[in-house]
Amino acid sequence: MAMGGHRFNPDAWDGYAANQDRIVAGLADSPVRNAVVLTGNVHSHWAAEVRERFDDLSSPAVATELVTTSISSGGDGSDSRDDIAAVLPENPHIRYFTGRRGYIRTRITPDELRADFRVLPYVSRPGAPMRTGASFVVPDRDPALHAM
Repeated sequence: MAMGGHRFNPDAWDGYAANQDRIVAGLADSPVRNAVVLTGNVHSHWAAEVRERFDDLSSPAVATELVTTSISSGGDGSDSRDDIAAVLPENPHIRYFTGRRGYIRTRITPDELRADFRVLPYVSRPGAPMRTGASFVVPDRDPALHAM
């Protein structure tokens, strides 16, 4: 859907701007050092920074968002999709996307959270080799994604 020259998904964050603003303000005012939002149910991997103003990279990051794909639902998937490629330039806070199947492996220590996006080239037959599509670190007291 497009409005004011920008595309948005009314079934995701985009469709609930007032709620999103309240949640982001709550994160910004929270004593939590590193808020991390974990979610899924979109059959793709995403890594993003939640910023006070999502369209302004100079605004502070208040959290990171890690979205995991399905393990096998939706078939093999793909590295990219035309619909996603079209909106990524409008969303510089999104640091990673793939439509492949897999999972996120996380390691949490007092110093950092590390997230490895594990992906398979196919799930339609046995024997697919697992690989890491991307890795990010979120250091303590720095709610931003750092690519590894």
